[in-house]
Amino acid sequence: MHLPYKLRLVSSQLVTLTVLLTLLLFIPQIWLNWQAYYNFNSITKNEFKLQRLSDEITYLDEVLTMSARMNAATGNSIWEQRYRLFEPKLDIAIKESIKLAPEAYKNEDAQKIDTANQRLVTMEYQSFDLVKKNQKEAAQLLLFSRDYENQKQIYAEGVLKRKHNISLELQQKVDEYYKSILWAILESIISLAMLVPAWLLVLHLLQQYLKAKKVAQAALEETNSRLEIEVAERTAKLKHKNIQLQQTLQELQHTQVQLIQTEKMSSLGQLVAGVAHEINNPVNFIYGNLTHVREYSQQLLTLINLYQQQYYNCNPEITTLIDEIDLEFIIDDMPKILSSMEVGAERICEIVLTLRNFSRLDEAEMKLVDIHEGINSTLLILQHRLKEKHKQQEIAIIKDYGNLPVIECYVGGLNQVFMNILSNAIDALHQREIEYLKGEIEKQLSSIIIHTQVKNEESIVISIKDNGSGITEEVQTRLFDPFFTTKPVGKGTGLGLSISYQIIVEKHKGKINCISAPGKGTEFVIEIPIKQTR
Repeated sequence: MHLPYKLRLVSSQLVTLTVLLTLLLFIPQIWLNWQAYYNFNSITKNEFKLQRLSDEITYLDEVLTMSARMNAATGNSIWEQRYRLFEPKLDIAIKESIKLAPEAYKNEDAQKIDTANQRLVTMEYQSFDLVKKNQKEAAQLLLFSRDYENQKQIYAEGVLKRKHNISLELQQKVDEYYKSILWAILESIISLAMLVPAWLLVLHLLQQYLKAKKVAQAALEETNSRLEIEVAERTAKLKHKNIQLQQTLQELQHTQVQLIQTEKMSSLGQLVAGVAHEINNPVNFIYGNLTHVREYSQQLLTLINLYQQQYYNCNPEITTLIDEIDLEFIIDDMPKILSSMEVGAERICEIVLTLRNFSRLDEAEMKLVDIHEGINSTLLILQHRLKEKHKQQEIAIIKDYGNLPVIECYVGGLNQVFMNILSNAIDALHQREIEYLKGEIEKQLSSIIIHTQVKNEESIVISIKDNGSGITEEVQTRLFDPFFTTKPVGKGTGLGLSISYQIIVEKHKGKINCISAPGKGTEFVIEIPIKQTR
């Protein structure tokens, strides 16, 4: 028996599993504690560095002020050189301080400090220019003026306030990290205090369960063994009968589908062939006589023209009648009427030929055909469903035909596949129109895209895609099941796609797949060999 063996494995490995689970629980907490400690050290280092930079900025600012004033007092250019030497150092210190505490340099106080600093630098540069012009007294007045002192005070107070704000912000972060470390340690202690008794209790209960299981196991083994043998024998018999029933059911469904398909195609073929035959006879009669009518009318028009030339003014009544019937217009329009009648008769002949090509009652065997001819014949038969009607817009057919070779196939079967798929696409687009009229979806132009291409040297691909509402994944899994349909009762039999699958996969050794999603339309991709293997 398998159950006792599994229990023995559990009893020998449970302690190890408990230790591993405990370690897995605490390793992340230890890692978080270490990260908090590392971040705390980084903040402390940044705080010391910011304090050092702040002191350096204050010192360098005083050096620059002293150098400018000494230059104004003595007129010695060495003080200006000293000013120029320390000025880049001040800029470097400010930039480093901005990198460590960028937010402290973006508020209103920072803008005031920067404005005051620029004003001080401008006045100091002016003092250098005055000294160079031997106007030391003016330079001294400028550097000891009230405006200079005010800007100096604004700058010094701003720097001091910024330093204080940075210190407060850093201290707040330090306090937060202290709290997070304390909470993490407390959580670890609480988790450990809760887990250890819990796992000990689990181990204790498991030990009791295993002891009770061992006592009862000996008595159950013989009974279980006998029951397993009996169950296995009955299961084998049931499986065998189930397989037989499934095979019988599949054969019945397959036979029923074939009978329905044969009867349906036979009836459709006979109907189409009969209609084509009945139309073909009178059309041939009309089309054959049009040549003679054209010839006779031309002869009569020639005779009338000759008569007009010889006896035009002899009889006033004839002249009046000629004017009333507008003989000149009749002579000009009659050849056009005969030409349009001939074009119409030719069009009817083409339709009759297309209907005969679709039925293909005389082509039950496999032969080489043009796939595009079958698709076009099917579209012609469905033309009345594609046109615009009351509350239904016209369905656009977009043909993206590739350069296909002739294909060895059962022509009537493939035409049935095209008919089923295109009919379903039209139904889906009409249903989408109904949903639009109810206000459930937005309006969208209805279209069906038919794409053909050569996949490789052995097969071609035919794609028929509509932009309807699409179908769900659950429905896709049952699309090709016999008698499965999503249409209302009386609207569909659920055999169209099942028959199509049989024709493509079983008769032509090809493939047929459905690609769809709700709101994304539906695409059927058919792949069939160029030549069939015998």
